[in-house]
Amino acid sequence: MLFEPWCDSGKTEDNQKQLWKLTERAGGRAAIAANLPDCIRSHYDDMERIAEEIRELGYPHAAAILAERMPRSARARSGELGEILATELVEEQLGYTVPVRRLRYKDGREMALRGDDFIGIRVDADDHLHFLKGESKSRAALAKATITEARTALSKDGGRPTATSLLFIADRLMDHADERRTLGRRIRNEVATRAAPAGRVGHMLFTVSGNATPQALLDDLQAADAVRPHIAVHLRIEDHQEFIKTSYERALALGND
Repeated sequence: MLFEPWCDSGKTEDNQKQLWKLTERAGGRAAIAANLPDCIRSHYDDMERIAEEIRELGYPHAAAILAERMPRSARARSGELGEILATELVEEQLGYTVPVRRLRYKDGREMALRGDDFIGIRVDADDHLHFLKGESKSRAALAKATITEARTALSKDGGRPTATSLLFIADRLMDHADERRTLGRRIRNEVATRAAPAGRVGHMLFTVSGNATPQALLDDLQAADAVRPHIAVHLRIEDHQEFIKTSYERALALGND
């Protein structure tokens, strides 16, 4: 668990639209200090593989391999930590799974991945697929232009997850010989048939910044379409840039936690 011990949450709901305001509680950051480094590492590499490299090579060389996967620039780290935190929140509190850690598949340490930032997937009691199309934005100061940019991305492709993003997930899942392959097959079928109605394709806008929740985020949520569920999340971290810097430094310090 990451958010439960870390943040206080204020939630408001109007029909299918939810606004979540998350703030760090007193002592919350200390409560996740032991878990956050592994959480970050797990988005860049398989934890069993990291453990194997520690056994084979020792901590310094294992850390060197991990460092080749993680970005060095403050901008890239900010964006990717936003995506990591959004993924963790989706799985922890919304009942979806994000079945592929896509940051493991980057073709360059500083390169931004194309496609949807994250896609949550769940199967309901009637065996219907549900999707959560997500955009994450991390800024020292969150402003209207960034929120508008994210909403534009969510609205593309008729509000559905992009076919490219879904096929990327499906292909990774179909590399396995268990139930993940079955889910991958279903996702590929969905790309072909576009069977899921709008009500089974929700949108989530996850934001993290140093400033208080801007009015622009509330206005954007209010103006969102009424044909699907919407969640807007704002996580306030007052020392936003220092938090990101420290988080990556600790994630890279194998053997020190």
